[in-house]
Amino acid sequence: MSTFKPSRRRFLGAAAASASSLALAGCSQFDFLGQRDNAVRDTLEQANSLTYRVQRMLLGEDWLAREFSESEIRQGQRPNGSTNPRTEEYAALRDSNFADYRLEVGGLVDNPSSFSLDELRNMPARTQITRHDCVEGWSCIAKWTGVPLRLILDQVGVRPEARYVVFRCYDDIERSMSGLVFYYESCDLVDARHPQTILAYGLNDQALPVQNGAPLRVRIERQLGYKMAKFIRSIELVSSFSDIGRGNGGYWEDRGYEWYAGI
Repeated sequence: MSTFKPSRRRFLGAAAASASSLALAGCSQFDFLGQRDNAVRDTLEQANSLTYRVQRMLLGEDWLAREFSESEIRQGQRPNGSTNPRTEEYAALRDSNFADYRLEVGGLVDNPSSFSLDELRNMPARTQITRHDCVEGWSCIAKWTGVPLRLILDQVGVRPEARYVVFRCYDDIERSMSGLVFYYESCDLVDARHPQTILAYGLNDQALPVQNGAPLRVRIERQLGYKMAKFIRSIELVSSFSDIGRGNGGYWEDRGYEWYAGI
């Protein structure tokens, strides 16, 4: 008789999908997910923090997400979330095939810099075939090519007080009373310097399509899909999130998701 051994990846995907579907159905039992002062929410956050520490301790900083063979790519990478930012600035870049694009890198760095897409493509590249696991419950294997983020960090010189890398994006995910709200995400320096963390400009041996986040999206292969920010506009090194968004490290984290989405 076989023994069922659920993985954390499968459990997180199923749990998140179930919670999302219940919330969309209007189930008030899950209202606490968006309440930062809720006792149950606090307990879940403490568990998430424990998971973060235990995973770092047991698996180390450089353990690799599984990589696959090309024969295991069954379909194109599924687009989701924002698939075509609506701002005039992004439209102009898209229409010029990103010829005028510059990736701005600043914050707590010694040498604030900007990079064109051609400059990024001419840097040492990494190609990896990995599985994207979405919090909605689906997964997809694809081939990604890009520049390792650690090479960018080495060029700009990260200051000792920096703790996080924040990715600011072109996708205007909603409109609030104060104007457009743009997507943003973040990771710590351990994940930023991980060998599989890349700024991807290629997908399945082609230029990264707009629907999948052109001109750049980050691949943080040890975390769930919502951490893989698309349409990257700039990168900022910071010591805390207190002055960014609602202070929780990402657009979805500001709305109840966990900051650490390790798998």
